[in-house]
Amino acid sequence: MALETLFVIGMFLTFGALLLTGYPVAWVLGGTAVIWTVIGVVAVNDFGASLWFDYPSSMGLVPERIWGIVNSETLVALPMFIFMGIMLDQSGVAERLMKSMVKLFGAVRGGYAVTVIIIGVLLAATTGIIGASVVLLGMLSLPVMLESNYDKGFAVGTACATGTLGILIPPSIMLVLMADRLAVPEASVGDLFMGAFFPGLLLGAMYVAYAIIRPLLQPQVAPVPEGIGKVGPAVAWEVFKAVIPTAALILGVLGSIFAGVATPTEASGVGALGAMVLAAMSRRLTLSVLRASLHQTTRTSAFIFAIFVGATAFSVVLRGLGGDTVIENALLGLPFGPYGVVLTILLAVFVLGFFLDWVEITLIILPLVAPVVAQLGFDLVWFTILFAMCLQTSFLTPPVGFALFYIKGVAPPEIKVTDIYRGVVPFIIIQLVALAIVFLVPGIATWLPGVAYN
Repeated sequence: MALETLFVIGMFLTFGALLLTGYPVAWVLGGTAVIWTVIGVVAVNDFGASLWFDYPSSMGLVPERIWGIVNSETLVALPMFIFMGIMLDQSGVAERLMKSMVKLFGAVRGGYAVTVIIIGVLLAATTGIIGASVVLLGMLSLPVMLESNYDKGFAVGTACATGTLGILIPPSIMLVLMADRLAVPEASVGDLFMGAFFPGLLLGAMYVAYAIIRPLLQPQVAPVPEGIGKVGPAVAWEVFKAVIPTAALILGVLGSIFAGVATPTEASGVGALGAMVLAAMSRRLTLSVLRASLHQTTRTSAFIFAIFVGATAFSVVLRGLGGDTVIENALLGLPFGPYGVVLTILLAVFVLGFFLDWVEITLIILPLVAPVVAQLGFDLVWFTILFAMCLQTSFLTPPVGFALFYIKGVAPPEIKVTDIYRGVVPFIIIQLVALAIVFLVPGIATWLPGVAYN
């Protein structure tokens, strides 16, 4: 085994071991980079190892790379979209949607679950903040569904999985990070937003189908609630009024991007302003709300950018040790053919999602495998959407599924951890089926970006 391969394996093992200590991921990534910089320098200078490695070409590049991060126009959209999601949470839009749509779908078996999914899709198209979506949907829907004797697993699984749609349906902060890491014209933020639009809707539609079909097969999981009135023009008008603000915000953000009127960075500013307007219309835009939203936005942005710094140090040292060449040769040497290579990458990402957050996987793994995929002749938009859909499962897979922790924090006491795990398993399967569909039918992800530029 070549020395470069041993060093790359050792670097990943060091990262995994330090991660188990409980230190923040940003420090673990940076610390691993420092440790292997020392090992690399000692190996070359003191033992004459034949490595293309020196300090100026590895850790010496970190300040320049960090400047590139903070100077990136693409990443300006990140705090703006985060602020939009947090402010939207304060606007009361979701509460009004829930109250009105319950009247529309409540009399249908599984209607409460359908309502949660539709609201979740609308929220996903206005915010990419998973924590806020999962917590909000859990708080709004779980008491109502449990009061109507819904199965605990079915109820909590619906709220938990639906809240994760925001990481895929644009505007998604994950897609912003992916576009920045790829840094190629054929996979810009706008391309990825358009590419994720139909896969996101496909996943939402599959969730709705599950919420309707399972209660038909197992009526006990979602009894028809009593006391729901008939649907009439008044109810339809109430739903229309509740949907209009959200639809206007979606049109302002995604419509301006898809029409080519604004860049994603400019559209993020439109979204942030629109969320403030909605909060003001609901009379919830107070100085304390604004201060709290700005504080939470700053904390979330700082957390992500701190990981950026650590991941940058990790990546440049890994490349200095020959990691990109080792990984490229390993993937291209697989005896599965081009599509087998892509499936191997997706399987590895799925397994890594059990143990790592999507941020680390995006910042470390995606830049290493994307050049290999491009070399094999695949569309980078298609591959990146598959990568994103695979990462979405990481929010629901234990032990590091953050959506599981979020929903447990707001779930009523009678809901146990086993209920949550049991409830999310069908949705993980649905996510994998949707991933397979997009894999087999690439046009679902590539058609809209192709139309936009032709």
